[in-house]
Amino acid sequence: MISALMPTYERSELVVERGEGAYLFDTNGKRYLDFCAGIAVSALGHGHPHLIAALKEQADKIWHCSNVYQIPGGTRLAERLVAATFADSVFFGNSGAEAVECGLKMIRKYYDDIGEPNRYRVISCEGSFHGRTFATVAAGGSEKLTKGFEPNLEGFDHVPFGNLNATRAAIGPDTAAILIEPIQGEGGIRAASKEYLEGLRAIADEFGLLLFFDEVQCGMGRTGKLFAHEWAGVTPDIMAVAKGLGGGFPIGACLAVEKYARALTPGSHGSTFGGNPLAMAVANAVLDVMLEDGFLAEVHEVAKVLHKELAGVVQRHPKVLAEVRGVGLLAGLRCAAETIDNKSFQIKLREFGLLTIGGGDNVARLLPPLTITSTHVDEAVAILDRTCEAFEAG
Repeated sequence: MISALMPTYERSELVVERGEGAYLFDTNGKRYLDFCAGIAVSALGHGHPHLIAALKEQADKIWHCSNVYQIPGGTRLAERLVAATFADSVFFGNSGAEAVECGLKMIRKYYDDIGEPNRYRVISCEGSFHGRTFATVAAGGSEKLTKGFEPNLEGFDHVPFGNLNATRAAIGPDTAAILIEPIQGEGGIRAASKEYLEGLRAIADEFGLLLFFDEVQCGMGRTGKLFAHEWAGVTPDIMAVAKGLGGGFPIGACLAVEKYARALTPGSHGSTFGGNPLAMAVANAVLDVMLEDGFLAEVHEVAKVLHKELAGVVQRHPKVLAEVRGVGLLAGLRCAAETIDNKSFQIKLREFGLLTIGGGDNVARLLPPLTITSTHVDEAVAILDRTCEAFEAG
């Protein structure tokens, strides 16, 4: 008999009851160090007092109203995101997939507006993940996501991640844009080099294409800057953001420069719940913390400690772990495939009290709250060592 919850997740036996800072607690009272953080969502940890206060204050006023009216919190959040980024305008939805969908619609609408409706194709990368709607699974292109849902939505051309020559070769008269994650998350924590992002910007400019960054997972402070592309000094034309922006409250945002944002005129796009007062209040509270002087610098410093310690774990246990990947607090440990798979590794980590999440290429992702300290790093490393030793002992 099917469960009341549709079987779309392979759920573990862990039943979460509450969270506190960098920890989750199950219904038996066992504590877990949460280096999953809702898959990079709970960016400020669990139960952050500033976020709770903002949510409670807004809940006492109004939960929801239509976007046909002015929502002051949304105006404020949009203005703050514009001030902190390359963008001139922002659309609010409820998820990363919606943010990507908004950008894809914007691309098509822009070219239609300028009299080139034939330009609709988007170049995206193998191993990417952009969401689970028909358009976003087609953009990702992996068989894991598309199998059983064919025929895929037409209009996407996939090239190897990091390959500029393949990107150039994929451009045709119908090409409109390039869509890329500056750091692939689901694809196995693969970071684009500065030279690769610079090359994509140059190609986009040469051929008159839009450059669309998906920073749903790698954005919002996770790399030690507000957005990952800032490390390369390369700016996109459109960017999708979600996850950490709400600190656990559902929100997505599509940011764009004016030239392209103007394509989405009244009635061309919308969202019933997007930009609702509760989400706006929490996201503004998240920005209050992330934009404080020194916050991102602290993230960068603790991330350096984490990567140094993870390298030590790999060095001590080469039969279990092959390499460390990632930037900032978007880290990955690739398991030695001939010895162990990442699923078994994650299960054992959970038994010892550390929560992680899987990724492509046999990688276990470590996505802790941005508020962790070196003490949390030490605790995680001790569990990693213990787990590796358990596998080595057979």
